[in-house]
Amino acid sequence: MNWLKQRAAGVLLHPTSLPSRQGVGCLGESARQFVDFLQGAGMCYWQLCPLGPTGFGDSPYQCFSAFAGNPYLIDLTQLIELGLLSKEECEGLGKLSHERVDYGGLYERFFVVLQIAFSRYNKCRCRIFENFKTFEDFKKSESSWLNPYAYFQALKNHFSGKPWFEWPEGLRSYDLGKNHPLIRSLAVPIEAIQFYQYLFFAQWDFLKKYASQHGIKIIGDIPIFVGLDSADVWAHPEIFQLNKEGLPLAVAGVPPDYFSPTGQLWGNPLFNWDLLKKQRYDWWMRRLGNSFKMYDVVRIDHFRAFHNYWEIPANANDARKGSWKRGPGLDFFLALKEQFPNAQLIAEDLGDLVPEVLELRDTVGLPGMAILQFAFGGDADNPYLPHNLKQNSVIYTGSHDNDSSWGWYQSAPEKVRDHFRRYLRVPGNEVPWDLIRSAYESISNLAIIPMQDLLSLGSESRMNSPGRPQGNWQWRFSQHQLNTLASNASSYLKNLAQIYGRV
Repeated sequence: MNWLKQRAAGVLLHPTSLPSRQGVGCLGESARQFVDFLQGAGMCYWQLCPLGPTGFGDSPYQCFSAFAGNPYLIDLTQLIELGLLSKEECEGLGKLSHERVDYGGLYERFFVVLQIAFSRYNKCRCRIFENFKTFEDFKKSESSWLNPYAYFQALKNHFSGKPWFEWPEGLRSYDLGKNHPLIRSLAVPIEAIQFYQYLFFAQWDFLKKYASQHGIKIIGDIPIFVGLDSADVWAHPEIFQLNKEGLPLAVAGVPPDYFSPTGQLWGNPLFNWDLLKKQRYDWWMRRLGNSFKMYDVVRIDHFRAFHNYWEIPANANDARKGSWKRGPGLDFFLALKEQFPNAQLIAEDLGDLVPEVLELRDTVGLPGMAILQFAFGGDADNPYLPHNLKQNSVIYTGSHDNDSSWGWYQSAPEKVRDHFRRYLRVPGNEVPWDLIRSAYESISNLAIIPMQDLLSLGSESRMNSPGRPQGNWQWRFSQHQLNTLASNASSYLKNLAQIYGRV
């Protein structure tokens, strides 16, 4: 699966951060303008965080479904143009902050607006997208995941947001609940949820084609684990390590590391890899197949869990107490290769890894990740220093879990800052751009730059602080910032790409 043969560059930006007048970035005009910027800057890739529907905490790495799209990303301007909404009906969303994502405000207002759009569609049942399948065809082609997801969300709304394992016993799995009388009574809200997915995937299909026409490939992202309160666990409890009540026997996370002295307690249920292996990883193959339809390249978050994963007791208060358990290893990727011989994957292989994880990555042929912010303050053998990198790798100035480069530098110990300045032979007054140039210069075949660093922003633009349950994923930038960046930096970035062979 060694696919990364050519040098290139791109940007890490989650669509929720894009400018818009609906309280959150979306798949509309500003997304296309961002593609235009990438093309003008000589870049070839746009990397995203997961696009699934989010719940409490708003993390795209804790979604209600591994297959569905986030309705918040639906471009309402297009729905106005299609006659499904009026400008006046969207005014409430336009009054939300343009600087941060107010998820509480969105939750209160966004679905009210989407419900209006569905009600209008429901009256006419006309074809609304010329170059995408009809709603009826979409429901048929995506029914394997769409029906469980729509039933799950409708039931969750009916039970005031309670998790599925607190629902009545006859509804605590898809197999039990799909023929329940309550499902029949929820037929209209179920179809509304299916319609929101139809809108999302129709708009995503258009944006993906637009990017392709402009020479931009999309790097998607899938977390290896799924949320406990998700349609995936509700529909397929047998492939997870659960007790008779449907609760996890143990949960996922990582031991103490760079990000947290007590580790990270994610709380996700763990996979029943023995059963999955007997099924030839059927659920995973369908999940990846869906991702390969959406993206050109897929980054697998927490790749190391395919070799071994940190098993934490279900009643633990943090991630310090746990044990390593074996994952499926190479067998999983042999099955993947059989079904998707041209799959293009990136392995998130950060952290304190045992050699066997790197051996698995190299045997499969996947590029790993390097973070420049992790490179400084130690010895010359630090694996993230540019002189220690490999061609088959992806270099980042920072990731969605890191502070911005300015924020990192300003809060780093003087030892780290001194090493940074001496190594890069710079005075330290243009830290983001010093790291950007270093990434472009490096031997890594792919360089990915977070949007915050292109804009030279500080810690106020940080996307996520691991271990902090709330207040993440809110950063947004303005149309003015995008226009200024395109005017002032595109030619310089394109020149960098030409100099270092990344065009």
